[in-house]
Amino acid sequence: MSEDLEKKFQSGEALWESLGGFRILSWDATKRTLRASFTVRREYCHTNGTIAQGGFITAWMDAAMAHAVMYDTDNQFSVASLEIKVSFLERVGPGEGIAEGRVIRRGKRVAFLEAELFDAQGRMAAMATSTGMIIPLTR
Repeated sequence: MSEDLEKKFQSGEALWESLGGFRILSWDATKRTLRASFTVRREYCHTNGTIAQGGFITAWMDAAMAHAVMYDTDNQFSVASLEIKVSFLERVGPGEGIAEGRVIRRGKRVAFLEAELFDAQGRMAAMATSTGMIIPLTR
C-alpha cells in the first residue's frame, strides 16, 4: 500500500471520499439531531447509474447516527452498530442528499438511534433505527 493511501486511511479521508464527501451541516443539542449532506455519485448507483445502491443509503444514515452520538457526547464517544433496520421508501438517484441522525436514548453502554435520508428533491427516501454499543472515541 502506498504511503499516501495509508495516510488517507488514517486521517479518515478515504472514508469521507467513499461516502460522497459526507459533511456535517448542523447539530441541534435540544433535539439531539445531526444533519449532514453528501453527494450521491453515479458510481454508487445501479440500473445504469440511476438508483443508489442500498448499502450506500444505509452507510449515510449509519454515519449520521454515529456522528449524532459523537456530538451528543462532546466527541468523547462514538457508537458501534449492533443492529440496524432500514426501510427504503423512494428511489435515490445521483445528486445531493441529506441524512438526519438522532439520539433517541443513550445510556452508559447502549444507544438507541434513528435516521432519515432525503433525496435531492427533499423527499424522505429511507429511514432507519439502530441499536449501538457506546465506545470511547480514539484519535
